[in-house]
Amino acid sequence: MWPFDRANKSEARNIQNPTIPVSSPDFLAFFGLNQANLPHVTVDSALTVPAVAAAVAFLSRTMAALPLHAYRDTKDGPKKVSGKLESVIHDAPNDEMDSFKFRQYFWQQVFTGGRGLAWIERAPQGIEAIWPMNPYKTTIRRSGLKLVYSFDGKDYPSEDIIDLPFMLRPCGVRHYGPIVLASKAIQLALAMNDYASNFFAGGGVPPLALVGPLPAGAEAIKRAQADIKRAIDAAKSKNDAVFPVPSGYELKPVGFDPEKGQMTDARRFQIEEIARAYQLPPVFLQDLTRATFSNAEQQDLHLVKHLIGQWSEAFEGELNLKLFGRGNNNRYVEHNLDGLLRGDFASRMTGYATAIQNAIRTPDEVRALENLPAKGSEADKLLIQGATVPLGTQPVVPTPTNDNKQGSVAGNAPKEPKAA
Repeated sequence: MWPFDRANKSEARNIQNPTIPVSSPDFLAFFGLNQANLPHVTVDSALTVPAVAAAVAFLSRTMAALPLHAYRDTKDGPKKVSGKLESVIHDAPNDEMDSFKFRQYFWQQVFTGGRGLAWIERAPQGIEAIWPMNPYKTTIRRSGLKLVYSFDGKDYPSEDIIDLPFMLRPCGVRHYGPIVLASKAIQLALAMNDYASNFFAGGGVPPLALVGPLPAGAEAIKRAQADIKRAIDAAKSKNDAVFPVPSGYELKPVGFDPEKGQMTDARRFQIEEIARAYQLPPVFLQDLTRATFSNAEQQDLHLVKHLIGQWSEAFEGELNLKLFGRGNNNRYVEHNLDGLLRGDFASRMTGYATAIQNAIRTPDEVRALENLPAKGSEADKLLIQGATVPLGTQPVVPTPTNDNKQGSVAGNAPKEPKAA
């Protein structure tokens, strides 16, 4: 081995810091590469970014607005459950919150901190209420193989807690939240927001440097600086486009011009980054830069199939497990994703017409979905188009004849001879 190879290896060993592993997020700090002055990201600061606030508000309200019902399997098919259980699931989970308010709070915790928690209050007669829990004041730990939730000085078993994490860590106890996962993108958005607000708070005038012969002495420099500042402030207050600069001097901006620094494009790109963190199509964050009539419609379908539908499945599975137990097989809770069409009258009516004409729903069932009174009798029967019949059973239509040329079939038939 060459002597300088040994020296290089020895130097490399000296550089390594055994207290900072390479996998550590602070590894580059050892080399002094953490000097970027980016703002610290919290849930409160992240919500000041319009794209984050829009994502959280849109997803939480959409999930809360979906109709949610409890059903029971019977020999005649699924039937809605009535009584206390339906009231807790569909109307008001507890005495202080209706269903929309409770679920909106629950989903807000999922899409900010990364975890929604709620306690199931049980009574001898069944489910009494469901109460939200503050995830920031709840401690989760394992006792043996089961999770235990500590809240307000009391322990709750996992079978009484509705627990929906955004993404679980490998330990199965802790979790990742979307704001933490997208913290770098949110940091840049916050920094650009601060820069833009400071820039426009200064009347659109960036920091300036006075270039020219320096006055003699520190006091003279301060006086020259004050004179220039007064001239700029006076011009701004009077909306004057011109202000005097001492002879032989020149004002030059310090820093980047926002347009040259592509700040507008960068801020738009941060919307796309935040949309990726929530798996949201950009049109739902009011980014219509690349939207057209066709791709906006496809993004609408993408939202239901690949986001709303998946979160609905996760919530239904957690409710069914915790409310009814693992051995239950005849009661379940389910969202009605058709509720997303509540504001689309034309699509809703087209779907109803197709369902009625193909014996999927009765007219009275459709009227019930529209909160209209039932008509009974024929309106409570399944209907189908009469022209649709099994192959080979269609009626035979006789071919018409021409009476002028051939007469009727009976009239043109040869007469039998009379018997002798």
